[in-house]
Amino acid sequence: MSGPVTFTASATSTHRNPGGGADGAPASLQRAFLEMREPPPGGGTAAPSNTVIDNIDFQFNPKELSLAKTAKWGRNPQARARSSGPPEFLGSEPAKLSLELFFDATEKMDDAVVKAVEKLFSCTVRYKTMRTPPWVIFHWGGLTSFPGFLKSVSAKYTLFTPGGIPVRAVCTVSLEEISGEQGGQNPTSGSLAARDVHVVVAGDTLQSVAHRAYGNAALWRAVAEANGVDDPLRLAPGRRLLVPALEEIDHGQ
Repeated sequence: MSGPVTFTASATSTHRNPGGGADGAPASLQRAFLEMREPPPGGGTAAPSNTVIDNIDFQFNPKELSLAKTAKWGRNPQARARSSGPPEFLGSEPAKLSLELFFDATEKMDDAVVKAVEKLFSCTVRYKTMRTPPWVIFHWGGLTSFPGFLKSVSAKYTLFTPGGIPVRAVCTVSLEEISGEQGGQNPTSGSLAARDVHVVVAGDTLQSVAHRAYGNAALWRAVAEANGVDDPLRLAPGRRLLVPALEEIDHGQ
C-alpha cells in the first residue's frame, strides 16, 4: 500500500440572529443579500471580478446560517502503530455555507416570488458564454462570506393565487467556496477579517468613508478596490460599500 491513509474531519458552525442588541434593544436593521459577480475572464480562482451582475436581496433576514469546513489528514502507513507521529495536514476542502430564504408576495399578489426564485436558479448555470457560473458572495452587515458559487438551490412554494401564481416560497441554498483553502481564512467566521458596510448618503466621498473607518482619508483606494469603483467622484446615494478591515489593507498604497 503506497501513500498516506487519509480521512476527513468536518468542522461545522451555526450562526443565529439574536434579533437585538446586548441590552435587549432592537439592533440596527441591515438586510442580507447575495451579490452576483461576473466570473474572472481568464477563469482564475484567486479573486472574483469587480463586475457586479446583480443582487438578490433577502426579503427577511435568515434565522440561522450553517458553515462547514472539512480538513484532510493522513498518517504514514509504514510507521509502527505505537510510534506513529501526529497526523499530517493534507489540505482542506472548500468551505460551505447553507441558509434559507423566505419570499412572500401576499400583499400585492404578483409574480415577485417567481422572479426572485428564478434569479436564484440563474446562479446554478454557466454565465453567458463562460464555462463557469456567476460568483456569489453573501453579505449581512459586517459579515461577508467567501467568494463561491451556488452548489444547490431548492424552492418550495407554499401559497398560490386563485390563478396558480406562487406568492410564497421557502428556498434552501448551498454556497460552496470557489478557491478552496485561502491563507489566513477563519472557517468559523467565513471571512478573511471583520468588515463593515457603509450605505452611501448625499455628499459622501471615498475619502470621507476612509476617514470615518480608518481615521486616514488616504486609504480610500482600499475601499474603491473592494467595491470595484472606477470613478471615485460618482457615488450613488443608497449604494452599499464594503469597508475592508484595517488589517486587510496594504498600508504601502
